[in-house]
Formats: sequence, structure tokens, C-alpha cells
Amino acid sequence: MGDGETTGLGSRPGPGSGSGAEAGAGTGAGAGSGPGSLRDASLPGLPGRVALVTGASGGLGAGIARRFAQAGAAVVVHYLRGEERARELVARITAEGGDAVAVAADLTREDECHRLVEEAYAWRGHLDALVNNAGIQPVQELPGMTAADWRRLSEANVTSAFCCTQAAAEVMRGQDGGGTVTHIASIEGSHPAPGHAHYSASKAALIMFARSAALEYGPRGIRVNSVSPGLIDRPGLAEDWPEGVARWGGAAPLGRLGTPEDVGAACVFLASDAASWITGTDLVVDGGVGARPTW
Repeated sequence: MGDGETTGLGSRPGPGSGSGAEAGAGTGAGAGSGPGSLRDASLPGLPGRVALVTGASGGLGAGIARRFAQAGAAVVVHYLRGEERARELVARITAEGGDAVAVAADLTREDECHRLVEEAYAWRGHLDALVNNAGIQPVQELPGMTAADWRRLSEANVTSAFCCTQAAAEVMRGQDGGGTVTHIASIEGSHPAPGHAHYSASKAALIMFARSAALEYGPRGIRVNSVSPGLIDRPGLAEDWPEGVARWGGAAPLGRLGTPEDVGAACVFLASDAASWITGTDLVVDGGVGARPTW
């Protein structure tokens, strides 16, 4: 469960969600260079590369963006309404010797998706990795759901990833080394939860979209994968959903909830040379919950 700032719908904790992409427009910047105290030697190195993370102003998205910075990449922090949080993240990365910039865009608009990618590319003259983290996770029972409700979530979670992927592929195909795209899906893409029919369907769509895009973009030097998180911890989660946290802790063979950094490390791996022959796959990051028998 792990989505981010996107369109401002309400949400409840659930697997594969974190902090997704908001929707809006505008830009901000911050810069720094050198490994400083930020570099994490446990991660595959991404020096000289540029990564765009959508929905990165808080929660899961911020953790993913920070992991890319720790791997040595320059990071474009996308936000919509979370400008203050985005700028704080950029300031933190740059203060520790990293390189980052904040850019706002409304990912429910196709033209804004293209503008975001164009600005990310223009910032350092190339774009090597895109992480489609933006999304929403509202809770709504299927019997009362309207077609408008369904479309709104699909636009935020799937169409935004489609538009950003297409835009990124256009710039990646013309550069040395191609590029990588990673969609943040969810274990709910294969194991739905009550009240999440539209959300689960959107995450299943992202997993298949990654496979389809990998098939068509592979010959152009672009690898496409998805990451499916389990329940990701955040401040106040245990208080907001104590029974769910307790169930998860009991079900996970590794005995804990995931962190944004766990998901970020998986994204860094998929964007690195260590994964150069991996495309069209879904990397499950759930602490082993999926291995638990359900009968």
C-alpha cells in the first residue's frame, strides 16, 4: 500500500499506498553536489543520473526520492499542493551534499505531465529514471460507487502514470543508456481489500501496464517495472488503524511493517545497472506477507 499526493481524495491505510502525486502547477528549486553525508554505500550507485519521482512531497514519495539521492542521483521532487514539504525535502537533500529540485504539476492533465517531464529533462540535460508514485487511495464501497468515482481514481492512479511514462520515454529513447520507469503498484493489485475495488483495479492495471510498456519500450533501451509494497508505516498509523497494524505484524514473516526507505531501495535497484536485464516484472516488497497461506 503506498500512494502519495494526487487529487486530494480521502484515504485509509492499506497495502501499497504511501504518499502519491498531487495535482497542480508551478516550480521551485534547490541544488547541491557531492556525496557529503548523504551517500548510502549499501545502495547501488547512481552517480550522474537524474531521477524524477512523482508525488514526492511526503510519505512514501519522499522516502523514494531520498533513497535516489542517497544513491548519488540528482532528484526531481514532484508535488502539487505540498510545496512546503517538497522544498523542505530538497533543502534537506542539498544540505547533505545532494542535488535536488522541486517541480509542481497537475498530473490529472496530460499537458502538465509532459511539462513536468520536459522540465525534469531540461534541468540537467537528461532524465534517466522515472518513478510513478503519485496516486490516491480512497475507501468506498462498490455498491455506492459511481462511474465518476471510478474515473477520478483511474485518472489519478493510472492515466497519470500512462502520460508521464509516454513523455519520459520520448526523451529517454534519444539518449545514451536509455532509461528506466518504475510504477508504484500495490499488493492489492493481486489481493484486493474491501472498499478498495477501484484502487485494487488501478494497481492491477499498473502492473500490467509495466509489462506491456516493457515489451514495447525494451527495443528502445527503456526498462519498465513495477514495485508492489505491502503496508508502509507512517507517523500515527498505529493509532489510526491499530487492528490493521497488529494483524500485519502478526502475518509478516519479517515481523514488521515496511518503510518508505524499503520501497525506495527497491526502486533504486530497478533503476541501477544491477538490474540491467530486468524488465516487465513486479517486485513485491511486503515483508513476506504474500507467502502466508490464506486457507
